Amino acid sequence: MNRIAVFCGSSRGIDPEYSRQAKMLGQLLAQKNITLVFGGSKVGLMEDLSEAALQAGGKVIGVMPRLLHEKGIGHPGLTEMIVEETMHDRKMRMSELCDGIIALPGGFGTLDESFEMITWAQLGIHQKPVAFLNVNGFYDPLKHLVNHMTTQGFLKTVHRDMLIFLPSINDIIKQMKEYIAPADGKWIR
Repeated sequence: MNRIAVFCGSSRGIDPEYSRQAKMLGQLLAQKNITLVFGGSKVGLMEDLSEAALQAGGKVIGVMPRLLHEKGIGHPGLTEMIVEETMHDRKMRMSELCDGIIALPGGFGTLDESFEMITWAQLGIHQKPVAFLNVNGFYDPLKHLVNHMTTQGFLKTVHRDMLIFLPSINDIIKQMKEYIAPADGKWIR
């Protein structure tokens, strides 16, 4: 793993542990010489994550759609800032730049970005691991929903099992390094 894309909140949420884990992830990526690819913002968990990586001497690439960049919320001190025309272009570029994806707690944007990456993995567009850092059980309801989708016949078990849900950053990095994409594509019976 040379580069990991991280999707996370532009807010910090109500639990201080979200911020603490974002900072720990940023530091760990820098210590492991893994480049952080993220949304490029200087607010919320995105700021905590990127600042921690930068302070630990890491490389940090921000990818931001022009609309948000023009609002002035881009982080000014990154290793590199890439401005794309649309949100979709942003996700495409982040996917191209990374070897795997981690979702920290967040809202609609975090889910949108994560689910697009999951869908692309399911369709075989990429073979990258997608992990959810399950801070204080934040993603337990999502894990339950994914299991429900499987039991109700909307997801194959092999596709459910692509997702990594763990509360430990080190365990996530370890599983991402060991990840093997399923050979069974969505449309293969």
